[in-house]
Amino acid sequence: MNLRQLSLTARMSLMFMSAVIAVLVIAGLSFYMLSQHHFQELDRQALVEKLESTRQILGKARNSENLENELPQLRALLGAHQDLLAIIVSGDGSVLFADSSATAIPKSFRHAAEQDLWAWQDGEQLFRGMTAQVTAPGQTAPLTILLALDVTNHAHFFVTLQRWFWIGLIICALLSAALGWVVARSGLRPLRQVTDTAASMSAGSLQQRIPLEPVPLELQQLVLSFNAMLARLEEDFIRLSNFSADIAHELRTPLSNLMTHTEVVLSRQRDSTAYEENLHANLDDLRRMSRMIDDMLFLAKADNGLIIPQQAPIALADLAAKLFEFYQLLAEEQGIQLAVSGSGEVRGDPLMLERAISNLLANALRYTPSGETIHLSIRQAASLTAVSIENPGSTIPPEHLQKLFDRFYRADPARREGNASNAGLGLAITRSIVEAHKGRIWCTSSDGLTGFHMEFPRQSS
Repeated sequence: MNLRQLSLTARMSLMFMSAVIAVLVIAGLSFYMLSQHHFQELDRQALVEKLESTRQILGKARNSENLENELPQLRALLGAHQDLLAIIVSGDGSVLFADSSATAIPKSFRHAAEQDLWAWQDGEQLFRGMTAQVTAPGQTAPLTILLALDVTNHAHFFVTLQRWFWIGLIICALLSAALGWVVARSGLRPLRQVTDTAASMSAGSLQQRIPLEPVPLELQQLVLSFNAMLARLEEDFIRLSNFSADIAHELRTPLSNLMTHTEVVLSRQRDSTAYEENLHANLDDLRRMSRMIDDMLFLAKADNGLIIPQQAPIALADLAAKLFEFYQLLAEEQGIQLAVSGSGEVRGDPLMLERAISNLLANALRYTPSGETIHLSIRQAASLTAVSIENPGSTIPPEHLQKLFDRFYRADPARREGNASNAGLGLAITRSIVEAHKGRIWCTSSDGLTGFHMEFPRQSS
């Protein structure tokens, strides 16, 4: 089975089990090797002690006769250890001393280096021995001493140790897998809580949040990100719900007008003039609805990043002069002056930027008292181009400044219904156009002066 197909709990359990097995195998091999080394050193120490005692006994003999006299003492020394085999060979190869089983020691070990341990197996018995050379009186050549210990019990011990090690390893593997599953399941409880919260999410439960107190430090960032996502979803859902309600609210007035006019006209027989007047009134409402639908489609495209402005050089002073010419008649009717200062250039879509500045000018004309002046200033710096439109009028409270660019938002609740030319989407469209050009827009209002400010980054040709 592919590891990726397993659950996170199963993966962590397997990894925990693998780690435990690896530690146990390393510890077991280390213990096994240290035990073998320990027993080997014990065997070496025992053999060295016997060899030293044998040297001392043989050193007491002054001639061959004395050597024969020392043999009983050798038998008492070497024969006292039931697991010890001993043989003493003269320089000519004759055996001077040997116990009943020592003659079976291979002759090849007579030439082994001193202090080196050698191993020899006879059937199921395992021996470990040493070879030493001793100079004795009356001997023309050194005597060769071969001592071997029966270490079969040691071998049986290590076989048993291996068997129990594998049995213990299997048991520990199963226990570590079970323990790893319990620990992983307990440690992943916050993830399950996130999953359960996500599975239970609905339009009515977006205000739910996962508490941070029981969450471990490693998962707190995940929970914080998830809670932040829920907050954004809740905010977007509320905005969408309000947007839907605002759409219905704004469309209700023209639809009511259409139905009322039509019902009145159809209530009795009328002449052609009355029908024509009613059709003209209906046409105005239909145009308002058409503009509103076009504006909402524009905003929907902007929200999905589908607005891609052209990249043409635009002289802002020329654009402002063109818009001033368009609004000059309306401004004169209201007794308002239009003034422009500065110059600058941006790269973008001429029609979109014209619409954005036109929306701001129309908004300024709507709220500027008669006899006042609307100022449009252009300022160009090394890295950006700024456009500001300022008009005298009522000061907008600070709590409304950030919401002015929301759809259908009006700072004055009394003007909630709007009028035939104002649906509350102009500033939202303006912000979308500015952001599509990688710029930013904000509003300031204090001491009876309200200004909308835009900044666009300067781009190389």
